[in-house]
Amino acid sequence: MKPTILSTAKTSTLDGKTVLVTGGTGSFGRAFVERALLSKARKVIVFSRDEQKHYELERQLSDRRLRYFVGDIRDRDRLQTALRDVNIVVHAAAMKHVPICEYNPIEAVQTNVNGARNLIEAAMSCGVEKVIALSTDKAVSPANLYGATKLCMEKLLIAANAYAGDRWTRFSIVRYGNVMGSAGSVIPLFRSQRASGRLTITDSRMTRFWIEMPEAVALVLRGLELMSGGEIFIPKLPSADIETLAEAVAPGVPRTTVGIRAGEKLHESLISVEESRRTSDLDDLLVVWPEFQFHQTLSGVRPGIPVPEGFVYSSDNAEPRLDLDATRAKVERVA
Repeated sequence: MKPTILSTAKTSTLDGKTVLVTGGTGSFGRAFVERALLSKARKVIVFSRDEQKHYELERQLSDRRLRYFVGDIRDRDRLQTALRDVNIVVHAAAMKHVPICEYNPIEAVQTNVNGARNLIEAAMSCGVEKVIALSTDKAVSPANLYGATKLCMEKLLIAANAYAGDRWTRFSIVRYGNVMGSAGSVIPLFRSQRASGRLTITDSRMTRFWIEMPEAVALVLRGLELMSGGEIFIPKLPSADIETLAEAVAPGVPRTTVGIRAGEKLHESLISVEESRRTSDLDDLLVVWPEFQFHQTLSGVRPGIPVPEGFVYSSDNAEPRLDLDATRAKVERVA
């Protein structure tokens, strides 16, 4: 059987380490914190600016290794304080809603771009060993501000490997598609609209990559295990069209087409044709290697099999394409 991210990801990479998760009270952040507590991590730090979510998480998760820092990645001094004696950072904090970023562009830049810079500088200053950041398919050939800010975030973190010099800090990226059932996902929206008797869809031709939350967490663990610095780790994901997803969530419920929102694409890509020239297939995931050799640990030898020339990883032609039964099975696993 072909190995999966879930079957090969290990929490042991966190053993004995102090781990900090920015955006630690968000959908992914919480899921990663819960998984990290299954390891032998020395300490797990939740870093987030949402006081109410801190309060709720503290009531729900009880572990002597947990620490909570209310703070914003826009605030470098606060990051500097939080990162003392931290070994691993998982960077999940971001403004993510496409229309909100379009309408509030400066705020999106402040969080997604300037926040990344603050994290880089604070991590190097504090001697963090590994920083792995979450990116999105929208960063590939971006058509909206959110995607553009995440592309900038990727470029900043990858280049930070050069700035780190002889320090220990290394930076890498994971890039994936839509997380099923996360905050802002279309699945909770469809479920709420199901009760009203009518769904709203943007365009019946639209396709998206889909990943389940445990797979997203496992991908980050795999990245932490494999990273030398500068890589972008990309899972092999199924895609589905919006009509199939709507039918899986709300069978038989009438739908109204409302048109594509500002900054949206019909289809999303996880790897562009330009990136394919330095992409390898590692069986359970794809890796985009950095354009430059930043340090001696990157020998220039790239594991895996190079992808074919002209390869593009796009949701409209990716395999497998989920049929109705497969989509329904995935939806049913989402709480």
